[in-house]
Amino acid sequence: MKLNWITAHRRLLKLVWPFVLTVALQVALGVFSLNILSAVRAYVGGESLWSKGQKDAIYALYRYADSGHPADLVQYQQALGVIAGDRRAREALEQTEPNTDVSREGFLAGGNAPSDVDNLIWLFVEFRDDEDISHVARLWREGDRLMDELNLIAIRLQEAAASRTLDLDKQRALRQNIQRINEQITPLTKAFSRSLSDLARRVENLLLLINVLAAATLVGLALWRANRLLSQSEGYASALRQSEERFKLAVQGSNDGIWDWDMRTGAVYFSPRYKELLGFGQDDSSLDFATLTARLHPEDRERAIEALRRHLANEAHYDVEYRMRTRTGEYRWYRARGRVLRTQDGVPLRMSGSLTDATDRKEIEHALQSEKERAEITLAAIGEAVITTDTQGQIDYMNPAAEQLLSCSLTLARSKPLSSLFRLVDPLQRSHEMRLPPLQSGIQLPAISQNHHNLLLIQHDGQEISVNLTHSSIHTHDGQVEGQVLVLHDLTREHQYLASLSWQASHDMLTGLVNRREFERSLLASLATADSEHDALMYLDLDQFKTVNDTCGHAAGDALLRQTAAVLQQQLDPHDLLARLGGDEFGVLLSHTDLARAEHVAEALRQSVLKLNFTWGGQSFSISASIGLVYLDQHPVTLAEVLRAADVACYMAKEKGRNRVQRYRPQDSEVSLRYDEMEWVHRLHRALEEQRLCLYAQTIQPLAENSDGEHYEVLLRLRDEQGDLVPPIAFLPAAERYNLMPQIDRWVVTAALRALEARHLGPDKPRLGLCTINLSGASINDEQFLDFLRDTLRNSPVPTTSLCFEITETSAIASLASAARVVSELRALGCHFALDDFGTGMSSFAYLKHLPVDYLKIDGSFVKDMVRDPVDRAMVEMIQRISAMMGKHTIAEYVEDLDTLNMLRACGVHYAQGYGIARPQPFYDPRPVPAQIAAPDRTTTSP
Repeated sequence: MKLNWITAHRRLLKLVWPFVLTVALQVALGVFSLNILSAVRAYVGGESLWSKGQKDAIYALYRYADSGHPADLVQYQQALGVIAGDRRAREALEQTEPNTDVSREGFLAGGNAPSDVDNLIWLFVEFRDDEDISHVARLWREGDRLMDELNLIAIRLQEAAASRTLDLDKQRALRQNIQRINEQITPLTKAFSRSLSDLARRVENLLLLINVLAAATLVGLALWRANRLLSQSEGYASALRQSEERFKLAVQGSNDGIWDWDMRTGAVYFSPRYKELLGFGQDDSSLDFATLTARLHPEDRERAIEALRRHLANEAHYDVEYRMRTRTGEYRWYRARGRVLRTQDGVPLRMSGSLTDATDRKEIEHALQSEKERAEITLAAIGEAVITTDTQGQIDYMNPAAEQLLSCSLTLARSKPLSSLFRLVDPLQRSHEMRLPPLQSGIQLPAISQNHHNLLLIQHDGQEISVNLTHSSIHTHDGQVEGQVLVLHDLTREHQYLASLSWQASHDMLTGLVNRREFERSLLASLATADSEHDALMYLDLDQFKTVNDTCGHAAGDALLRQTAAVLQQQLDPHDLLARLGGDEFGVLLSHTDLARAEHVAEALRQSVLKLNFTWGGQSFSISASIGLVYLDQHPVTLAEVLRAADVACYMAKEKGRNRVQRYRPQDSEVSLRYDEMEWVHRLHRALEEQRLCLYAQTIQPLAENSDGEHYEVLLRLRDEQGDLVPPIAFLPAAERYNLMPQIDRWVVTAALRALEARHLGPDKPRLGLCTINLSGASINDEQFLDFLRDTLRNSPVPTTSLCFEITETSAIASLASAARVVSELRALGCHFALDDFGTGMSSFAYLKHLPVDYLKIDGSFVKDMVRDPVDRAMVEMIQRISAMMGKHTIAEYVEDLDTLNMLRACGVHYAQGYGIARPQPFYDPRPVPAQIAAPDRTTTSP
């Protein structure tokens, strides 16, 4: 326990030991001085008793000598006992080995106080060689000698008294001896007493001097030590001030707040910066630990308190980060650090620490963490294998794609060289292994990415993977190289994809046959060889495909195409080429064959399709094929001409009743006609693509006086490649035959509405009465065209009440139900309808009851000769009367002179149209001026 106390107070002892030593020495010196003085005083007191004993003994013996009374003798003996005791004590102490026990008994017998005996013995023993003490001892011995003489006198007196021989003379002589001894001992006693007094004074002076010197010495030592301590204290204070200044500057520079918690008193100090960090004023005294605890974020409170508890329990350092609500209500991140001061027993005494605003760092860390996570997620998500190494080429990181590519996890690959996992070689020169350039740490190199394409990555198990490599060095912020990054792009899927694309680009996905592009490439290659005259080309078209597709759906149509492809392939040799050209069309290229075999194969193909018993949903269909055959020993020899010849032959097979093989013969007139039509099909496609269709308008003149605006019919024209106008009669038959009319009608409707909007809508524009637009029979039967027409009319600002759609009587009768439905739906939108070429059919009036049209256009064959032919006139009158009865208006076509116009007005016809009224004009030209009635230009046909 004492050792622990000294250890705990070592620094205090180090500071006060000089003062403690000074006091201890001064006390020791004082005790020593007191002991000497006490001993000297004891001798002085003993001398008094010794001198008194001598006087008493002399006086008692003198009386005894006078009186001889025994009481005086007893008194003498008692006084002599004091002197004898002191003598025994002195003689015991003067021995070579002082006998302190005898000496003590002697001093006690001499009447000395027991408390002074030890001092008497100590002073005599310790200082008997001292001159003063020796002088006193000589006087003491001399006194004892005189007392011996006195004792001899006492003995003679006692003997004489006992023998009764004491006479006066003898008594007088003895009394004189006693007197003589008294006279001798008196100055001796005085000398003895004076010597002791002088000794006491000298001792006192000496001790005083010694004490003064000792005190002065000790005071000087104390002053020296105090001065040294003051100097040290000033040095410490100066160092402390400098340290505090440095600490203050460091704290201010570090922007930290300081706190100190005295656990003995519970007092807590918060620096001004600490309060400022939390938004408190410097003089605000409301801040304490309870306030801080209450301001901790709920998610961080338990963790912060646990960190403090663990530090106080000496389980961990106190370094914790938490969010705390500031005075403004904002939560900010802080880092608290501190350390506790403990006793030797580990009991906490006080704790100090700092508080740092870590919000900016946390935001940066959060941003960096987010960036790192995004980078890791990105690296994990990308398909390329990413590998980073150090300057020694040892692996630091691999993303999941790299792990999969190399069939090795990052855990196993870390710190291994790249060469232990794979090697890269040129696929064309496998012996040539590609090695990455070595990197040296600390060397500044430009960060240039290097790319290497089409390398072969060979794993240690022999697996080979085609890859592209991109590698670049990794640099520190000061440009020093610390590693490199490799990006390996696995080309396996790309090669597979390219192979798949190559196959898809040349094959039909539904049937697996080659497609039109590959078929035409093969055909072109065949035409380019010298053996092309021994090849044959066939176009095959399924006759009932549309029926199956419309009746059972596209799934049934697809199944029919696959089964057809399978049966066709069975009839061909391996070197023959079968392709699906599109829709229900197939192509066959027979290589190295003669005409007989070509015709035989064509017939076999037709028979195989005819025998195909296609069933879908419990319903059976009879399937046949129309085949066009072109033998390549004849002209034409270009790819386009060969394809057109096969197409024409296939179309002729269909027109001749289907389910047949039609061989192409160039000299056939029917083939020539079909060639012209096919040519127009291609020209129409190009015209649509090049926007060479245009619209003209021909005035329809009311025959009554009143007019409700302009009336005209929109007519279609085509500009050929040289810009010349081509009349519809030249290209519309081909368009109708090859089902191009819905596409052309869409263009006409869109262009007409756009032109009407520009021509009539807006201020100062001529009023539109009625605009007539022709629709083909194919468009009437096309459900998608009707949807298109409804949507277009709803989105156009042109009023539907000013639009009239015109269909021919022939097309209406061909599909009466469809025509009636289209007429009804468009009339419900506000549109009008006109029936063109009325009167040419055998049952025109019968069908008229089922078609809710608004206008009847009397066929021009009845109008143009009605002035000269009464039958034609009668037909016109009859049509007019019936139309009037049914509430319909009539329009007469082919009005080419004034007489015809007047006769039509007389018959009650409502409108007239023809070259005698106005010729067709470009739709965007100024309003056409009505032509003077003149003889018609026979070189130009009516629309």
